[in-house]
Amino acid sequence: MISPLAYVAPGAKLGANVEVKPFAYIEDDVVIGDNCVIHPHVSILNGTTMGCNNIVYQNTVIGATPQDFHFVEGGKTHVVIGNDNRIRENVVIAGSTYDDKATVIGDGNFLMDQVHICHDVHIHNHCILGIGVIVAGESELEDGCIQSSDVVIQQKVRVGRFSLVQSGCRVQKDIPPYVILGGNPAAYHGVNAVVLQKKGMSDRVLRHIANTYRLIYTGNFSLEDAVIKIPEQIPMSEEIENILAFIKDTKHGIVRHMKED
Repeated sequence: MISPLAYVAPGAKLGANVEVKPFAYIEDDVVIGDNCVIHPHVSILNGTTMGCNNIVYQNTVIGATPQDFHFVEGGKTHVVIGNDNRIRENVVIAGSTYDDKATVIGDGNFLMDQVHICHDVHIHNHCILGIGVIVAGESELEDGCIQSSDVVIQQKVRVGRFSLVQSGCRVQKDIPPYVILGGNPAAYHGVNAVVLQKKGMSDRVLRHIANTYRLIYTGNFSLEDAVIKIPEQIPMSEEIENILAFIKDTKHGIVRHMKED
């Protein structure tokens, strides 16, 4: 299962049924779980731990030295990847800036061609990152979010669960859960209803989410006042509580622009 034309360092730990194709390069301090496939010309560098059933395609680099001036050359860096991920061609995943942290990718994610994940990013589960997406350092992408092609997520931005960012957006502030963003500057385009319906969300809860965002984006309130009014006017559910918690936890604000008619 390991091509004689691949380089696998003696200290690397590979699980059962791992396939390593010609010209792949795997360093010593690497752990790869069962049933992974590593395609030609992939580089998996020191400090990488990968779970099971991942497929990594050509020319990807995992565990790259972080492009961060705080990183001390020669220091240790870490990447932790879960299970069932598809990492397509030419992806770069940088390691953490400091030894006690990690760049983390959860389970069931799909990273398309030329995605660049910078240092200390945390991608949760079942996210899709389209062709050419860039996620800057210390950003966080919650479960089920979708970044279309050529999206740029700037440093320390949080992306809420089941949100959709349309192609070419440049995002500087946090993206609330369940919304669609589009344009430049990135603006609120409504609720991500198609995806939420596919996930089994009821029409009733969808209406409550839409009404919540009407208070935030069209209610002529400050964000602080909207957060106060939402529990007074919208029936509580797990989804509404997620929205409120996300907004309360934001450190540099959410995207407040709204699509112009």
